[in-house]
Amino acid sequence: MDALKKNILAGTIAPVYLFHGPESYLKEELAGMIKTAIFSSESDAACNTAILYGPDLTPGELVSKASEYPMFTPKQLIIVRQFEKIKKPATKELQKQHEEKFSRYIQSPAEFTVLLLDADQIDKKEVEKPPFSTLKKYRYDFPAIKTPELFASGRAKASGWSFEPDALKAFTAYIEPSAREICHEIEKIILYASARGSQKSITAADVLDCVGISRSYNVFELEKALAERSLRLCSGISLMIMEQEGQKEGLGNIVRFLATFYIRLWKLSLPEVRQLPQAEIAKILGMYGKQEYFVKNYLTYTRSFSLQDAERAITALKETDAALKGLIPYPDEKYLLLRLMQKLLG
Repeated sequence: MDALKKNILAGTIAPVYLFHGPESYLKEELAGMIKTAIFSSESDAACNTAILYGPDLTPGELVSKASEYPMFTPKQLIIVRQFEKIKKPATKELQKQHEEKFSRYIQSPAEFTVLLLDADQIDKKEVEKPPFSTLKKYRYDFPAIKTPELFASGRAKASGWSFEPDALKAFTAYIEPSAREICHEIEKIILYASARGSQKSITAADVLDCVGISRSYNVFELEKALAERSLRLCSGISLMIMEQEGQKEGLGNIVRFLATFYIRLWKLSLPEVRQLPQAEIAKILGMYGKQEYFVKNYLTYTRSFSLQDAERAITALKETDAALKGLIPYPDEKYLLLRLMQKLLG
């Protein structure tokens, strides 16, 4: 993705792009960069950008649109939303004709058109069929964010900032792992932290203040209470988190954080893993950059949690997550929480 951004910023614009995957924010961001690169003004962009929708046109109709000359500018931008749902002609014979027409266009696209095809998740089998198979060299995947810590660090770095270890841990614990949420919250935190002066480092206090997290009742205090095996303290901190953030949302954040916490402990239950260098352990635990700082904390926690404790906790967290998603009935979120804490420390 970095290479794609560099090319666009350098003015190297491809005639066709296929963006697919659930991360709509990143796709929108790159579409905006392409628009800025090919148009000299907003008025030119407005007059020569067409937004079409897959269900409303066939591949052949799309080729016809892309083959029309732009008005008063060297290039035009055609964006097709929901490209994965592009309309199929009525008969198999017509489908074949449209597919061939589309394939010929992709092999020799119009110089005056930039065709941006925006699709949601495309089934693996469908990717190998027309029209998607024709677009292989122009395809860019935008999967869901799997390593929010790494993504958040990269976005901060791109703005000339860095997260302190505690700050990154706090940030990724409370922010939904989506590009849109991460990017918006980083912008907000940088704006807030800029008031301090020239030091471009995001602290845990910045995160707690901007995201609205209590400094006394948060998942980090909960983590410490779990290590102390204190059911009363764990339940009290958790209830306060839920009161601050809303019952369901607060419990969802707790479950997400603790799932990562116990999966890491489960991985560390193997003696051969614990004996590896700290940098190698960090990779196994999915901890990147400055997060390696916390490996020693997890190694300490292994004294308080056995393999069976971690496995029991992961099962309990899965059950709680299923209940929050409506798959298992439950009286209310407080009941769910207290039952979870009993299972974690039972």
